[in-house]
Amino acid sequence: MGPVTSFDVTRFARFADAVATLLKNNCQQIEISKAVLAVAGPVEDDRCVLTNRSWVVDDRELYETFRLEARIINDFEAVAYSLPSLAPPDLVGIGGGKAEPGAPMAVLGPGSGLGTACLVPGAGKHIVISSEGGHATLAGANDREDEIIKHLRSRFGHVSAERVVSGDGLENIYQAIVVLDGLALAPRSAADVTKSALAGDCPVAHEALATFCAFLGSFAGNVALTFGARGGVYIAGGISPRIVDFLIRSEFRSRFEAKGRLRSYLEAVPSSVIVHPAVAFLGLKSLLNL
Repeated sequence: MGPVTSFDVTRFARFADAVATLLKNNCQQIEISKAVLAVAGPVEDDRCVLTNRSWVVDDRELYETFRLEARIINDFEAVAYSLPSLAPPDLVGIGGGKAEPGAPMAVLGPGSGLGTACLVPGAGKHIVISSEGGHATLAGANDREDEIIKHLRSRFGHVSAERVVSGDGLENIYQAIVVLDGLALAPRSAADVTKSALAGDCPVAHEALATFCAFLGSFAGNVALTFGARGGVYIAGGISPRIVDFLIRSEFRSRFEAKGRLRSYLEAVPSSVIVHPAVAFLGLKSLLNL
């Protein structure tokens, strides 16, 4: 796998504009005729309207504009394809037993949104189930979380897991705590909340990040039960690798297992944070080799 180039999506009004810049800056010496793209949203008929951005990724537009034949898949579908290829240095374990060989493997992760997918290993070919599970209705596990959800319901109506387990979600949790506790604090970005929580210089930020980790654990446990993921649950996305030490010390794992009569089922399921810096590309490479 070659070098990875990153762009700030806010620089480009359309996805095609970003593609044009990429081709101009990196591909003038070679002819590119085919591509496999991982995009953050549901894909229908090789077209995706990104869930948390204004971009539309459309294979017909790419062909008409660049003569580029593109296969488009969900970004967490791509991450799921990477799971059998991950090596020990790519993972940080957070509790549980040993993965059951041949069992389903689930991946989820907070970033700009909350992605989910599942890989079912097969002889010679794996099956990946893409999902929009991040938009399932969120449930609280205690009175404080119920209050946070009630506040968010007054803002958004439906409160999905993504409303708290994502970058925007961390901001939502922080602001909900500010309102519930009657504090005179301005809204803060997810990056600022995380920085203060890790530094230990703001109790509100610390509670917000701790609550984020607890919600993430509950959601990850739900995903494990939904997919029967005895092959392990893997946490991807842009946030978790940055807070992995905090996540290990948090309620993540206890909340992962706190499913009443199914506690013993989940105690055996290993959970890990993916720290590979370009795991979606690793998945795309694996997909091309199938």
